Amino acid sequence: MRKAIFIRHGQSTANIGEPTKDFAKVPLTELGWEQARALAARWDFKPSRIVASPFLRTQQTAEPTIARFPDVPVETWPIYEFTFWDPAYWSGSEPKDMMHEVDRYWHEADPERRFGGGAESFAMLMERAADTFRRLEALKVDAPVMVFTHGHFIQALRLAVLHPEWNARRKMQEFRAFDDARWVSNTELVPAEFDGTRWKMD
Repeated sequence: MRKAIFIRHGQSTANIGEPTKDFAKVPLTELGWEQARALAARWDFKPSRIVASPFLRTQQTAEPTIARFPDVPVETWPIYEFTFWDPAYWSGSEPKDMMHEVDRYWHEADPERRFGGGAESFAMLMERAADTFRRLEALKVDAPVMVFTHGHFIQALRLAVLHPEWNARRKMQEFRAFDDARWVSNTELVPAEFDGTRWKMD
């Protein structure tokens, strides 16, 4: 049975409302660092791999765990947060206009829609989720893999596993309600298992 544990990063400056111009460079708050250190101290097994998103807050969350297991291989995978808008797209926009556009984006549920060249579509997000499972299946490991990632990316993984019968548009239509109902907290652990045929997640 292949096992993975998906871990949302610790509290970041964006989580407490601080503005950012680069989603990839958002750091942890001091509380986020405390959460990362506490997480590293409570592991009761040694992982086979430590995988992290390239985004700063996720790399920082993984640091104390990497330090605790210095001989465990560490890899960076494209499991970054869903970035459906490019900050440059909104240059000069008022917050109320931005929120109106975001609401319309989710209401229309076009899985190919992107806000600017630096953004990705919902269909691209779901393909990254599928790629993550393929990467995990290809690993030759005998212990769980720790995967440090992001809240919305974990929800995309869950949707892929729990509703394989839904197409990308249906997944997008359901995404926000699904996220609200199954909110992933900072440093929350979401386990997954592969039985050789299919993945299982709660």
